[in-house]
Amino acid sequence: MNNTIYRPTWAEVDLAAIAHNISQMAGKLPGHCNVIAVVKANAYGHGAVEVAETALQSGADMLAVALLEEALTLRGAGIVAPILVFGSVAPQDVPVAARHDLTLTCFQTEWIRDVNQLSLPSPVKVHMKWDTGMGRVGLRTKEELNDITEALRASKSINLTGIYTHFATADEADLEYFELQQDRFKQLWQTFKSIWDKPVSIHIGNSAAAIRFPERMYDYMRFGISMYGLYPSDVLKAEQAIDLQPAFSLHSRLIHVKRIEPGESISYGATYTAADDDYIGTIPIGYADGLIRKLQGMDVLVNGKRMPIVGRITMDQTMIKLDQHYATGTKVTLIGQQGSESIEADEIAAKLDTINYEIPCMISERVPRQYKRGDT
Repeated sequence: MNNTIYRPTWAEVDLAAIAHNISQMAGKLPGHCNVIAVVKANAYGHGAVEVAETALQSGADMLAVALLEEALTLRGAGIVAPILVFGSVAPQDVPVAARHDLTLTCFQTEWIRDVNQLSLPSPVKVHMKWDTGMGRVGLRTKEELNDITEALRASKSINLTGIYTHFATADEADLEYFELQQDRFKQLWQTFKSIWDKPVSIHIGNSAAAIRFPERMYDYMRFGISMYGLYPSDVLKAEQAIDLQPAFSLHSRLIHVKRIEPGESISYGATYTAADDDYIGTIPIGYADGLIRKLQGMDVLVNGKRMPIVGRITMDQTMIKLDQHYATGTKVTLIGQQGSESIEADEIAAKLDTINYEIPCMISERVPRQYKRGDT
């Protein structure tokens, strides 16, 4: 693959920050609890292979992804660590997972019966998903648990190695629903222990739950958004129970600077018209790169100062209002820090009325990732 960058727009991923965040999380956990590094969605836009390798070198014991394809990408890169696939994998694709020693998610008795009809190269490992209140996938009742456990006990094609659930409100100030999910998990666990006598690993905590309640974690916690240096919510950010370092920043360079007179307009729809003599800079990044049009009016950083995006963001280019003339090639930071000023993913998320998870994920693969290790 050609990694040469021809367009001066790039994202920087600080792998040392990811290592720092894993160290911070591991330091909060009880000694029996290990870290599963969640690298789904191309590691939340940071780069799955590079982040996975860093996470494993930094003490993570296992990886997790959403799709079988994502797991196969990691295997294709030579990563041999255990990998859990969160999403549903069709029975006919299970032989692929078994051949690559991947762990799948299981929550339906019918799925087990279908897998039992297949010829597998070796038994496939599964973690059973319990839906204690998230409402996506997972078994919910003791009756379902009894049925699926009996099917697993009789299966020669499937090895149950883990159990997990996911919390819907662990990042909120009101923890009533979180405690309800905890109680539901404990009730299912008591039922399960009475009918299953083989060891299994348990993981219930995402970033928010593990940061706030590390003592409640079992064998693993799943380190997702906070591994990348972002707090799951404003509530956790205010609590500052863990020191996180953001790993993602986004940059471009001025490719054109012009002076326009009062009354002249910029970009499609002429939505910005200069009231005075303005300096307008153009940067080669647009909505095809994930800088969506709703970010019109958002600030960027030039020479350590905030400058607004003016006019509509186009597919490949964006215009900004400058406070003076700057030379072409001047660095522009859209996410990250210049001098004492910074623009965080949280600020962009607030502008878009969304969550910080979405910000690095929405920066498309057209934007090359450059990887920074420590001070190098």
